[in-house]
Amino acid sequence: MTNLDTQELTREVVGRFTDTPDQRLRTVLSSLVKHMHAFAVDVQLTQEEWLAGINFLTATGQKCTSTRQEFILLSDVLGLSMLTVGLQAKQPVGVTEATVFGPFFVPDAPELQNGDDVAQGAPGRPCTVSGSVRGVTGEPIRGAVIDVWQADEEGFYDVQKSDLTKAQARGRLRSRDDGSFEFRSIVAEAYPIPTDGPVGTLLEATKRSPWRPAHLHFMIQAEGYETLITHVFKMGDLYLDSDPVFGVRPSLVADWVPQADGTTVLHYDFVLAPAQSRPSVR
Repeated sequence: MTNLDTQELTREVVGRFTDTPDQRLRTVLSSLVKHMHAFAVDVQLTQEEWLAGINFLTATGQKCTSTRQEFILLSDVLGLSMLTVGLQAKQPVGVTEATVFGPFFVPDAPELQNGDDVAQGAPGRPCTVSGSVRGVTGEPIRGAVIDVWQADEEGFYDVQKSDLTKAQARGRLRSRDDGSFEFRSIVAEAYPIPTDGPVGTLLEATKRSPWRPAHLHFMIQAEGYETLITHVFKMGDLYLDSDPVFGVRPSLVADWVPQADGTTVLHYDFVLAPAQSRPSVR
């Protein structure tokens, strides 16, 4: 038993992972410890500050529910979500860019057919969305599973409304034989991310805006291809340059075209990358 200075302590902690069978897990944990210790030394972190940090993370976990992921929201506003997206962005030329997942995805969304109404009563201006799903060589992808979800014109997702008994502005459909898809929904509008939890407290303390530019979420899955998680943003939105979760990419900004009958049309084509193996932490 010896007294360890800061550098020796870091080496000792990292050394405790030596017998970890999973090499990738050992690499990740060792690096995590080194960086956390270096951060504490860099800012001369006090015990009181670390306790405040623990309390903040505890409150973040307590805010999570089956329909809200406050930790994802925290990762988003710290830019970590988009950083991890960027680290895996080395895709073939022409592949649709990915962006953040967001905290309001719900698995097992209602199954819909092409042409169906995804809005299901959600308030907003009518919009028709169409496009295609293809591979990098232009091949149409038949039967791609397309999850879509969005906030309504009041800035709320269906899972934020406790009085709703069914999904709204959320659904799942599949691409046709030629890779095309089409559904009806509502025009996306800008909205603030939730500020009633620890993430909101962080934004207030740092004087940051919670307003996200208008967007429509997509998750597209197909056998033999990488899963794509992305948004399509509305051209001309006031918040494109100040997205609090850093998710905007120029290639994901599209024109939502008003029609003479008062509806709006959005067309966007997606290109998926071929599947590839990646290291995993078990």
